[in-house]
Amino acid sequence: MTGRAEAGAPPRARRVRLPRLPFRLPAWTATLTWKAAVFIAVMCCALAALLGILVHVAVTNQTVGQARDRALTRLDDATKQYEAGGRLDPGAGIDPPGLPRALRDLAVGGERGTMVGDHDDRPTVWAAGPADGGRAIAVQVDYAQGARTIDGLDRAILGSSVLAIGATLLVGAFAVTRVTRRLHLTARVARRISAGDLDARVNDPRTRDADRHQDEVATVSGALDTMASSLQSKLLSEQRFTADVAHELRTPLTGLHAAAELLPPGRPTELVRDRVATLRTLTEDLLEISRLDSRSERVDLDAVRLAPLAERVVRASGAEVELRIVRDIVVDTDGRRLERVLGNLVGNALKHGAPPVSLTVDGPVITVRDHGPGFPDYLVEHGPQRFRTEGTTKGHGLGLTIALGQARVVGARLEFTNGVDGGGAVAVLALPYDEVPEAGAEVGAG
Repeated sequence: MTGRAEAGAPPRARRVRLPRLPFRLPAWTATLTWKAAVFIAVMCCALAALLGILVHVAVTNQTVGQARDRALTRLDDATKQYEAGGRLDPGAGIDPPGLPRALRDLAVGGERGTMVGDHDDRPTVWAAGPADGGRAIAVQVDYAQGARTIDGLDRAILGSSVLAIGATLLVGAFAVTRVTRRLHLTARVARRISAGDLDARVNDPRTRDADRHQDEVATVSGALDTMASSLQSKLLSEQRFTADVAHELRTPLTGLHAAAELLPPGRPTELVRDRVATLRTLTEDLLEISRLDSRSERVDLDAVRLAPLAERVVRASGAEVELRIVRDIVVDTDGRRLERVLGNLVGNALKHGAPPVSLTVDGPVITVRDHGPGFPDYLVEHGPQRFRTEGTTKGHGLGLTIALGQARVVGARLEFTNGVDGGGAVAVLALPYDEVPEAGAEVGAG
């Protein structure tokens, strides 16, 4: 029974069918080895099928042709005997039982023909011709041996095809695996270079001999090694230039700072002193980055309790920073470098973020968070980049770069993200730490 819906009644919910996600193959099917194996297998099967069909058709035609010739020869003999009034040989007769109807109709029509069929469950070749009285004279030739020959040939073709496909797959997989292994090596070296290891090289032996012909993989490997060497030389040149400039600026800036201290009090003097202090800080940061780039820094490991160190960082910031101690532990690290990392993270949050700013110690994981606009997208994706800032942000982009470099020196992992709840920039420092109970030490808030 149907009717109108009442006014103001809620509409009926319609069932919406969500689109079905397309089927996705496993990840290993995307490998070059798997694709090459499938291609080789398909081509081998197609070639084996083509050759098998050709051989089967040729042998079958030859075998059947020979059987038909024998049948026609016997039909000629039987026809002569019938016309001479003699007795027909066994296997010959007039309208014998089992003669295919189509062949009999052909013979009654005045033509001779042959046909392969079955008689008493045995393969038989029939040959028939016209006889008097609208009848047909026919003979039959046993075709069992020929059928067995063709069946044996088919089995031999199938077996040899399977063996050939298996052997081809093994040889092809071995050859493709050698190529893919070299490609994987090149990819690993490329990832190491992108991660900062500029000393990584493929060193393919095929690229060392200039007279030796190179394949495509060797060409790619050689191009990657050449690119890495060129990039390394350019970066080393830039690092030396930066270090030289910073060293050359340190002495005049020291004299300039001493001269600024002798200026009479006043607003111009404050501006000069502020600019000189900024230049000195920038010069020291450049020198520190140069040392980090050259990897000449040495770690002074010591047992450091994190809560007191975090408290010193908060006090040194000179601002209101919330300190949270979830779990205090003792780690083997370089306390001076760790304090430098946390100081830069807190300073960046105070300068570019918005309150409240918090520093949380939860075991070996230390988190610094603010509630400002958050990190730029490029920084979250690729990490901090020196001398790069966005918008109207003031600074040189060196603080987070130094923090990341010092974290790597102490073996820590520093990640930059943006908060989901409440926004803001989130810097997470994970220190290397083995969960071993501390003998005689209480674990709690510092």
